[in-house]
Amino acid sequence: MRLKVKVQLLFLGYAIHMSLEEVFTSISQRITDLFGFSDKLYGEIIWSTIILVCFLIIGWIVEHVFEHYFKKLAKKTKTKLDDEILKNVKKPIYILVLFLGIYFFIHNLSFLDQYIDKNIVDNVFLLIEVILIAYIFTRVTNVFFAWYAERQQRKQKMNQHILFVFRGIFNGIVYLIAFCVFMALAGIDLTGLAIGGAATAIVIGFALQSVLSDFFSAFSIYFDKPFEIGDYIVVGDYSGTVTKIGMKSTRVELLQGEELVLPNSELTKANVRNFKKMKKRRIDFSFGVTYDTPLNKLKKIPDIIKGVIDPEKLEYVDKLDRVHFTEFGDFSLNFDIVYYVKSKDYAKYRDTQQEINFAIKEAFEKEGIEMAFPTQTIYLTK
Repeated sequence: MRLKVKVQLLFLGYAIHMSLEEVFTSISQRITDLFGFSDKLYGEIIWSTIILVCFLIIGWIVEHVFEHYFKKLAKKTKTKLDDEILKNVKKPIYILVLFLGIYFFIHNLSFLDQYIDKNIVDNVFLLIEVILIAYIFTRVTNVFFAWYAERQQRKQKMNQHILFVFRGIFNGIVYLIAFCVFMALAGIDLTGLAIGGAATAIVIGFALQSVLSDFFSAFSIYFDKPFEIGDYIVVGDYSGTVTKIGMKSTRVELLQGEELVLPNSELTKANVRNFKKMKKRRIDFSFGVTYDTPLNKLKKIPDIIKGVIDPEKLEYVDKLDRVHFTEFGDFSLNFDIVYYVKSKDYAKYRDTQQEINFAIKEAFEKEGIEMAFPTQTIYLTK
């Protein structure tokens, strides 16, 4: 990180191109000549001190602007997101400005060349600056992660552990990129490091293939959202309520009360039926009446059912779709009924069906219509 920044000075109408390091040296010499010092060291000390004071003033201005301007603007907004961002980035930015001041202070003193290697100093300060910039970036993104996690927690949508792990992975990637940027700016060859890292990643990938499959499946579940915590799902022969979605497995509380642990990789491959996504439930049921039921009473049954399954009488019934005399069964005349319940709650559906069954039984008793049950007639001949 040598001072190779090119600047353009105007001197007597002529453009003079020189590096920033040459500018500082020139200014130090001018100060030495101006005050008549016998040694240029005094000019360098004065100029370095001026630079350091300027950066201290800049740091004070940064802190003042954050404290008295940005903070007041943030208080006027409804969200706390901007307040958290300001609180997290104010101090790192202030420290970054101070480090720049110290760097230029040290770098302008030529007498230190005999005691320390300026290239090492350059690389140390470059590393500190890159890390500070990466730190500021991660602090801002962490605020967004925390804000999003809080929103999800209020909605009880997803296990927050996934978000925290994802935040850690994201931060690790940012610092890895920062390290590579530092190595590139410092002129260090990354070829050997890249090859070694790739080989290590391949070995680890093969060793942890199953674990990584579940790990990445957790992110697939999180972003695709086939189900969320609290959803009632059916996976194969199992059905229950999702209680936790972790990085390796998902836990489901079955209807019998026990907990079922399913690997995330299996869930992403399986057919999952999510009943919470259901807006209304289609109900198809049937019953049979005895063969000795007169035709005139058979014709009354559809109207009886329409009177029973009435959306105006039953709170959760959306509509009655159809009522049909469908077949002559082995021991009964069978009717098929289809209606819709506008609630996805299973208990409410069962309560509604029970109320319908009671009403049908009561109506049939008034009309003298008998429900069929399995019978068998045996004819004997002599």
